[in-house]
Amino acid sequence: MKEDIPVKKLGVIVGVDGDISQVGMYQMSNDSEFLWYGDVLNGSKIGAFLTIVQNDIRLIATVVTEKIIDQQNTIRSTEFDNRYSNNSINRIVHIKTKGVIENKKFQITSQFVPMIGNEVTLTTLEDLKAIYGVGANNDVISIGKSILEGQTVPLSINKIFASHIGVFGNTGSGKSNTLHKLYLELFRSKYRNEILKKSQFFVIDFNGEYTSVNSFEVNPAEGKKVFNINTRTENSDKIPVTTDYLFDPDILSILFGATSATQVPFLRKALQTWNSKKFTGESISKFVVGTLKKILTSGDAASSDAKDNWINVAKQYLEKSEQDVLKILLSLEYNSTYKSYKIPEGSLYINDKSEMTEEAINQLSIETIQEKLSNSFNQLDDIYKLKFHLDFQKVHQSAWKSTNIEHINPLFHRIDTALDSLKKVVEITDSINQSFSSVNIINLIQANQEITRLIPMLLSKMIYDQQKLLVAETDVLFTKHLIIDEAHNILNVQNHSLGDSWQDYRLSVFEEIIKEGRKFGFYLTLASQRPADISPTILSQVHNYFIHRLVNDNDLRMLSNTMPTLDKSSFQKIPSLGQGEVIITGNAIQVPVFVKVDKERKENRPSSDDIVLTDLWKKK
Repeated sequence: MKEDIPVKKLGVIVGVDGDISQVGMYQMSNDSEFLWYGDVLNGSKIGAFLTIVQNDIRLIATVVTEKIIDQQNTIRSTEFDNRYSNNSINRIVHIKTKGVIENKKFQITSQFVPMIGNEVTLTTLEDLKAIYGVGANNDVISIGKSILEGQTVPLSINKIFASHIGVFGNTGSGKSNTLHKLYLELFRSKYRNEILKKSQFFVIDFNGEYTSVNSFEVNPAEGKKVFNINTRTENSDKIPVTTDYLFDPDILSILFGATSATQVPFLRKALQTWNSKKFTGESISKFVVGTLKKILTSGDAASSDAKDNWINVAKQYLEKSEQDVLKILLSLEYNSTYKSYKIPEGSLYINDKSEMTEEAINQLSIETIQEKLSNSFNQLDDIYKLKFHLDFQKVHQSAWKSTNIEHINPLFHRIDTALDSLKKVVEITDSINQSFSSVNIINLIQANQEITRLIPMLLSKMIYDQQKLLVAETDVLFTKHLIIDEAHNILNVQNHSLGDSWQDYRLSVFEEIIKEGRKFGFYLTLASQRPADISPTILSQVHNYFIHRLVNDNDLRMLSNTMPTLDKSSFQKIPSLGQGEVIITGNAIQVPVFVKVDKERKENRPSSDDIVLTDLWKKK
């Protein structure tokens, strides 16, 4: 504070009610700004800071309401109304205490409270800098200036980025620009090189807004990789995924849209066998031929169509030129009286509850069938190896009537479509340690609905579990930051149409991440235009909020229930924020601040600008 410059006195405390004080103003002046010894200072307008002087302590407060009192018209006469006479009106301003400045530092404390008789002054630029933390340390970034004072608002790198972040605002409010600017300024900081070495950033981009060459000002040579996921072409970029996650029963149940009654239990049982057996071509062909042998020796215990179902599946995995090997198997005749199969052109029977004889095995070419199926399996990629197993599991689990095949068949129509999409966008790998760059953009604008739902959840769980595993027994030496734009697409708590299994699994995944991730160096950033659609459990765990204009009552109500750091007067201003204006509140800053976010050049901004139709329609 400049010691030789006097303060501008505005009024005196005339009433105190908790943290709200009434200030009797010395003058009726309602100037919005004062030029005071070369500094432009805010007057006593709504939202502005004022200073309460109490000995050597300066209490900081914000203006919440104001009114006038007519001293001459005490009887409230309408006939003799003197409210606008000279010296008749007193101006009363209500202010809310925010904290104190002591030893040139701002802190929130209840140690000091306003008292009647304390004078109220303009807040100096030095005090504003102390409130906003300017100069406190060098480990800060800035995304803009305060709306009222035009002061640079510093944001602590440690307190912002070592936390879960929420960026919320209606379409066109500047939400995407704020999200991009936040991380752009982080990469512009002096820590840039070490950030790119010791941290990984994953951006789930549903609308293709962050895929430009200049996004985040990180180029591919420095460690940026864009995954353009496209289910409409065979040339899509592929997300590296380990088999443990891809062949997880919960993940595949969601991908295949399995119903909980019959289809989910079928998948769980099939995948338990798949994951425990670790099949090779030799072992799985022996396994499925074992199913065939059991069907042929089960008599009436097996379904009447079990043999034909097995043969139909085997045909799918044999070339046409190889299908002659199934000819004798196809011609087997079942004798219900003796509960046995008779091999044509001979008197050889396959009897109920008896082992197949070597002669029967030879006549049916069982070993040849097994060998050809083994070769076929070995030629498949990993995804279709699973399909091979599931097809034969359908026969296996329905052959003895424990599962109705009619209940499973609809699932397989969806499996065919889903696996075709999955094959286009996923690459099976043993480890993902070297699979991703420092900055990874997952562009889902060309992905179909199944993949759009699956990939964010699959990737999130995979990289979170990897981070948890790597740091579980050591200090956090590297971090992961998951950034999800349009987060309501996958965290919509009200979307029951996608099925209970999808809803329960995705919410459990992200609730664990947001509750436990921080201690493992895993941080989540959510951006959404509909915070009311996101799980309240997830929203309540967000540490720092960047709130743009929101007008929907449900969204505002959700935020009021989950943002303990935002006071009522600040909250009421959310619907009236302009484009690019944002309220920043949370653990990283001591008081909510209104900021106008700086706008980058077009080539450095996300591709979210409004289309100017008249420019589009201009004659060239």
